[in-house]
Amino acid sequence: MRGIGACGRIGLLLILGFGCRPSPLPASPTILPSPTPAGQPSPVPVSPTAVPAPATPGEEIRELRLRSPAFADGDLIPVAYTCTGADRSPPLRWDAPPPGTRSLALIMDDPDAPGGRFIHWVLYQIPPDRTELPEGVPAEPAVEGIGFQGRNDFGRIGYGGPCPPPGPAHRYRFTLYALDISPDLPPGTGAAAVEQAIQGHIRGIGRLIGRYGR
Repeated sequence: MRGIGACGRIGLLLILGFGCRPSPLPASPTILPSPTPAGQPSPVPVSPTAVPAPATPGEEIRELRLRSPAFADGDLIPVAYTCTGADRSPPLRWDAPPPGTRSLALIMDDPDAPGGRFIHWVLYQIPPDRTELPEGVPAEPAVEGIGFQGRNDFGRIGYGGPCPPPGPAHRYRFTLYALDISPDLPPGTGAAAVEQAIQGHIRGIGRLIGRYGR
C-alpha cells in the first residue's frame, strides 16, 4: 500500500465496500392508455349497474332478451325519448322471466357521462308476470301495475332521457333484473340502494344499449 496517501486508502475502501453492490433496477416504463378512436367518447371509470350475484350460489343467471320496438340494440335512440324531444320513456319488451321470479327491476344509465356513470331511470317492484313497459311511463313514484320509480341523477322521479353535452354519442344501458325477492324499498329510492338490495337475488339479466349524441 506504499505510495497511497490517506485519501487514496479511503477511496480504495469505498471501492471494495460498495463496488459489488447490485445496480438499482431501472424505473418501470410508463404505460400510456391507448388513444380513443375518433368519434367515440373518452373512457371513464364505470361502476356496473349491479354485480351479477345469482340467487343461489353456483346457479347460472339466465339471460333475458330485452328489446324495444323503437330502436334496435346498438342503434340511435329516437329524439322523442331524449331531452331534446318529448323526453318520454321508450317502450320495452322482454322474455318471460325464469321460474321463482318474484319481481323485476330496471335501471338505465349512461357510462360515458363526463363525471362518470349517470343514472337516468330506476324502476323496481315490477310484477313478475309483466313482459313489457308502455311508452311514456308516468313520472310518478308509484305507477299502478308497473311498479315503483326511484330518483334519477337529474334529481327527479321517473325517466330522464338522454341529454349529453355536445360531442360524440353516448351509450345508454337499459338493464333488466329478474329477482327472487320483491325489494322492501319505498318509492323514490336511488339506484345505489336498489342495486345493494338485489345482490344475491338475481335470477336473470337482460340488457339493451342505445346511443344518442348532440
